[in-house]
Amino acid sequence: MNALGFFTLGWTVMAGGFSAVALARLHRRASVTTGGSLPSVLLLRPVDAPTPLELENLARTIDYAGPLEQVVLSPYRPRLAEGVRWLPSDPVCPNRKVGHLLYALETLDVRGRVVLAVDADVAVTGALVEGLAAPLAAGAALSTAAPTPVGAVDAAGRAMAGLLRYTHHSFRALHAMSAGAQAVCGKALGLSPRAAEELAGLSDHIGEDLELAKRLHAHGLDVALSPAPAWVPVAHGTSWRVPLERFTRWMQVLASHRPGLYPTVPLLFTPTVPLLLLAAWLHEGAVWLAVAALVAVRTLLSLRLAALSRVPEETDTGHALTDWLQGELLLLAAFVASLTRQGRVTWRGHTYALEAGGRMVRVTPQWSGGPG
Repeated sequence: MNALGFFTLGWTVMAGGFSAVALARLHRRASVTTGGSLPSVLLLRPVDAPTPLELENLARTIDYAGPLEQVVLSPYRPRLAEGVRWLPSDPVCPNRKVGHLLYALETLDVRGRVVLAVDADVAVTGALVEGLAAPLAAGAALSTAAPTPVGAVDAAGRAMAGLLRYTHHSFRALHAMSAGAQAVCGKALGLSPRAAEELAGLSDHIGEDLELAKRLHAHGLDVALSPAPAWVPVAHGTSWRVPLERFTRWMQVLASHRPGLYPTVPLLFTPTVPLLLLAAWLHEGAVWLAVAALVAVRTLLSLRLAALSRVPEETDTGHALTDWLQGELLLLAAFVASLTRQGRVTWRGHTYALEAGGRMVRVTPQWSGGPG
């Protein structure tokens, strides 16, 4: 076996071990706190220009048994269901979501209430509210939920769902494998007063969720993962450009916030297709056996994650057997695209220079044709 063969074999064993450890950790039964009265909840829903699907989410009835007030933070008043409050908000900071939340925390009475912040593309359930609120009531600094795309039917939507539900990029797997600051998804957060204080310094940051978790971890505070997922309905007719741009930006954020973890994306998170191609090129029996074992472990991991992210209305469980590979390819393509975009990010129609920790500095267009 030549040097390339030994390299491929070592890479395969390393990636397979990473998957095996994740699978073992995901089979552990997490302790679930039950009992006690449900806390009073202030649910904040920041949104700028809601889509029809997001308006459906905002109108959804939330079956939470405790006291709940839902407040939509938006520059203009969208159509809202009865009982949902609108708070006019039009922040000028680069990260408008953080600006919306900070304005609400300054304006609304939060005393005696648990504060949750959930994006408008999430279909909030009572289980999600309880899963985010209960850890905060028990003293956690921050809670989060795993985003779970549902209803995907086209190839691009299924690849995105495959990535977030059946691969290592599922936030359940990320949470189980986190070293140091826990993995956090900003789509659904529970904010303690301490987390709200730290959030105040992140209005000019992209990836505020990663930076928030990092700052809390530096003070010895960790993140609780909700047992209930954050369901994200996927619109039909999704273009490949949408998930590719989204995850390319996520790779840029990762490079800014966690540069040490950035190279692990191709090595540990998306190695299957490159290793299959290398095995086909080398024609080495030992390499083929190792890659076959890797595929088997990754398939078992996808099935375990499918069981953990199961949606009651879904009857087809076969997607977990195939869509995890599409998800890996999507993330690998996003990683490759991000290699040419280091240092700058285009977000919400503006271009920013990225500094350490995800801080954004607006890049002013050179109307004169360049610096003089």
